[in-house]
Amino acid sequence: MRAIPPLLSTHWLVKSIDDSQFVIIDIRRGEEYTAGHIPNSISIPFPSWVTTRNGLLLELPEVGDLFNTIGSAGIRRDSKVVVVNKTDTYFTLADTTRVACTLLYAGVGHVAVLNGGHNKWVKERKPMSDRIVKPKAVPYKGRIGRAMFVSKEDVQKKIGKSIIIDARTPSDFFGATQDLFAERAGHIPGAVCLPAPWIWTDEGTFRNIKELRDMAIGIVGKDKSEEIIIYCGVGGYSSAWCFVLREVLGYTNVKIYDGSAEEWTRDPEAPVIKYRWN
Repeated sequence: MRAIPPLLSTHWLVKSIDDSQFVIIDIRRGEEYTAGHIPNSISIPFPSWVTTRNGLLLELPEVGDLFNTIGSAGIRRDSKVVVVNKTDTYFTLADTTRVACTLLYAGVGHVAVLNGGHNKWVKERKPMSDRIVKPKAVPYKGRIGRAMFVSKEDVQKKIGKSIIIDARTPSDFFGATQDLFAERAGHIPGAVCLPAPWIWTDEGTFRNIKELRDMAIGIVGKDKSEEIIIYCGVGGYSSAWCFVLREVLGYTNVKIYDGSAEEWTRDPEAPVIKYRWN
């Protein structure tokens, strides 16, 4: 059972800054953190949470490297972890959920994102600090959630059997534009379009839960045990809907295809549908 809500408000966090069980991870660039940050937050910039493997971007780090990163922040399996980032673009918003999903994959049980991020915190004139926080490292050993991420071969087997969500823009899904990271335009056969940018308001906060729930039901239905596989360009946008469906709305069988369109479209034998909505 969660000890903190998945979408943490600035009001909640400001009251919990001095709680020793809270670990606030600031994933902005190091120089941004140095210029001013939420008190007691720790700087672990986004690139520390991903790797490039076989030419594919935003892949999961090796387990040992990931555990070292988590342990270096003093995080334990029962820690309450809050991920903070800028909300300037949809990509930085998705970076936040990507780190949150990676922590969940690593077995950290209580992970939240700061709703509205660093931008909202500053706008509301919440307390800031320039003190560099150096946490006491701990040995981290978690239970990896391997079922949370699937391979290209897994996706191929599930076409027509599971719900496959393409979290990119409708234009990239339809094939009217070609994803920057894809070698071919279009989408995986049978996929449905549920764009990640629709998750957030123009102010960089998450839409209210009713809106998110209604969007989800319209695409995946009300059965929360149905297998759902989400992909995007390289694995960022897909993490946003994965986090919302799993942690906010309670769907229990949600997975990310990490290779996403970048890997799928490299394979000339992998089918791609263009100029159709299914």
